[in-house]
Amino acid sequence: MSQKNETTLLVFSLLITLGLLGGIFWFFDIIRFSQNQSGAERISFGETILNTGEVTPDKKAGVQAISERNYTQAIASLETSLKLKRNDPQALIYLNNARIGAAKSYSIVASVPVGNNPNASLEILRGIAQAQKEVNTSGGIKGVPLKVGIANDDNNPEIAQQIAASLVKNPDVLGVVGPYSSDTTLAAGTIYDAGKLVAITPISTSVKISNFSPYIFRTVPSDFIAARSLANYMVKNLQKRQAAVFFNSRSDYSQSLKSEFVSSVLLEGGRVLGEFDVSQGNFSAAKSLQQATGEGAEVLMLATDTESLDKALQVVQLNQKRLNVLGGDDVYSIKTLEVVGEAALGMVVAVPWHILGDRQSDFAQKSRDLWGADVSWRTAMAYDATVALIAALERNPTRSGVQQALTASDFSPTGASGAIRFLPSGDRTGPIQLVKVVRGNRSRTGYDFEPVR
Repeated sequence: MSQKNETTLLVFSLLITLGLLGGIFWFFDIIRFSQNQSGAERISFGETILNTGEVTPDKKAGVQAISERNYTQAIASLETSLKLKRNDPQALIYLNNARIGAAKSYSIVASVPVGNNPNASLEILRGIAQAQKEVNTSGGIKGVPLKVGIANDDNNPEIAQQIAASLVKNPDVLGVVGPYSSDTTLAAGTIYDAGKLVAITPISTSVKISNFSPYIFRTVPSDFIAARSLANYMVKNLQKRQAAVFFNSRSDYSQSLKSEFVSSVLLEGGRVLGEFDVSQGNFSAAKSLQQATGEGAEVLMLATDTESLDKALQVVQLNQKRLNVLGGDDVYSIKTLEVVGEAALGMVVAVPWHILGDRQSDFAQKSRDLWGADVSWRTAMAYDATVALIAALERNPTRSGVQQALTASDFSPTGASGAIRFLPSGDRTGPIQLVKVVRGNRSRTGYDFEPVR
């Protein structure tokens, strides 16, 4: 090759390398920007779009109008957006806020993982949006409408703490719905506790949250209740006594559910023969399943969290219905039905609520009418958390008044899953609904979760 060609090739290679490095640096700059956003920059009452999914032009126009305080235009644009995409809870929340405009209102904020778990965030926001719409269209909280902010905490404990600090400093915020995971709730809970601001999580189930703070509540039953229900079903219904548990040691929720299940199985007269940590670098679904089977396991318990769901589903796929499978509420996912539908048939999962579980509740039909589809337990628990805050605000619209109302012995508003009552521990009194994977068409995957009868 000539010297000229070699020089040209070297220059060309250098340019490619610089381009690649530039792209990499740009990518990490974006990540750093996202991580370095202050808590306040992650909170929106309609001035910015937080979700990264498909956004209609009318929604963009509506958000722009809110930022300019042109509420008439915002209302028109967001109404048009919802006609095109009726199941967008963020658009409905922003529309509800735009209709309030600059008038007096009471404010709460939803702390959700928009950035890294948009689907779960949408499920939660649907419950909050529905409760907000219902109270505002019925005259508000003794004549005062409810305004809702959305905070993107990325399900990151440090970011959730930054958001909590911003909310504590904002005297207009009278309550919080969230955070999402138990780890994040425990981290942010220290800030809410110090700032005496109530947070009601609709999702976090770790037993560590019980008695954690007089300002931290939850509408979802704890892992203690879910584990007892699953262990009882295993021994009494399945007539099985030996189990293997799969869990993620890096998740407080997963550790909590695993420990509670092991204890519950022992109380029922059974044994847990093996505990498999899916977070380990050398974890093998095939080898773990082979070991569990070789040791005599009759049941596989999936106590994994959202982050480790893929590994849990590998176990289900390889099992091919040979052993009975149980699971915690994070296994209740459209992904489970889509990825391992046939192999998951018969799997039983513990959730706090199911749309077919309470035929007497009018929440199910109202939610279908509003969103055009069935909603999940996450939507129902978020609805209940919002209803609880609304009922507390009706008694006393101050931060201390909300906390006192929630702990009152006569506090029992009606939510999607019945009466909402809190124990002194902050836990909710309520049952668990066991559901089973069956063939069906409601989810449009060919498989559905339906209540165990």
